[in-house]
Amino acid sequence: MISDLNIFLSKTMTITLTYQHQFPYSDRMKMVMIVAMDEDCNIGSSGELPWRLKSDMIRFKSLTEGDGFNSVIMGRKTWDSLPADFTPLPDRTNIVMSRDTNWYADGAVTALYVGRAIEIALADGCDECWVIGGSQIYEMFLERVEEIHVTKVHVGGSGNVSFPVWNKINWSEEVIEHVPEDAHNEHATTYSVWTKN
Repeated sequence: MISDLNIFLSKTMTITLTYQHQFPYSDRMKMVMIVAMDEDCNIGSSGELPWRLKSDMIRFKSLTEGDGFNSVIMGRKTWDSLPADFTPLPDRTNIVMSRDTNWYADGAVTALYVGRAIEIALADGCDECWVIGGSQIYEMFLERVEEIHVTKVHVGGSGNVSFPVWNKINWSEEVIEHVPEDAHNEHATTYSVWTKN
């Protein structure tokens, strides 16, 4: 009986410690990723989005702003690609990853490494931290997020920048919405949420 209890407690502690090791800040802040990609996993074309998708832009704003206070983490190229009217992205802490210690932009907080970016978001009291690109930033955070919100654009060969290789074995997908092609959406899309098991 005691032996069985010890085995159970050992397994429970292992599971708990493993989860805390993966997401040590999960009780204070949710780490999430959001990306739009085509059928070939292309996410960009020469620093720009390859498609006009109004429904995706509306969803992006709604999700990353949320109901509380959130942050967005992006690379320097993603920051530079933002329209002037939306720089910084309003109502969110804008954290920009850059190796250039002299880089500065109004409305942005610079982080040299992943841990520092997360520290900034935590110190700001953010409820959710959204990783929004580009490719190298996605790769840095891929094993640190709990959810990935994916808009799959039903077209191929759209760009020259790809989402990093992603092993989906330990992830579960929930399809949320299909949006048809129309005057405001250049291509049909499928929006789904992937959750780490």
